[in-house]
Amino acid sequence: MALYDTYVGELDRDGGDFPPEARLIGVAASPPGRLRALVDETRPALAPPPALLDDHADAAESFRIDGLCESGAHNAAWDRVDFADRYREHLASDPDASTAIDSLCAALADGADLALVGPERSGELRSHRTVLREVLAERTEGPDDADRVDDADRVDGIC
Repeated sequence: MALYDTYVGELDRDGGDFPPEARLIGVAASPPGRLRALVDETRPALAPPPALLDDHADAAESFRIDGLCESGAHNAAWDRVDFADRYREHLASDPDASTAIDSLCAALADGADLALVGPERSGELRSHRTVLREVLAERTEGPDDADRVDDADRVDGIC
């Protein structure tokens, strides 16, 4: 059992750095066509709620107007809107998200390798996929073998 995090561009380029038998799970609310074509299944219930995405977009725009580059604005907005905690709250309180998490936890408990797939790279940009991986790892109490970008390793706001 292992959890991985990847994105469309990586899948297009080299297939990703995870076992070929890993189940690819799309976790975007409205997955772009290319993402849908590359994954084994989509779980839109695991996407951040629209209100959180809207708050984040508004805050990121404010930071861009103030002169931050795209990735710097994205990551600064993440902090401003308390994205990680609000997303965790959504996962805990939304019945559809809870059902989806239960299903993925069961797959992990059965030994499946899962790769959470989104449209954007999470190495530069903070991503809900990282938080989701943490939640799944906490729930299954298993190892998280995927490469992880810790906040300390992220280059926020440097454009």
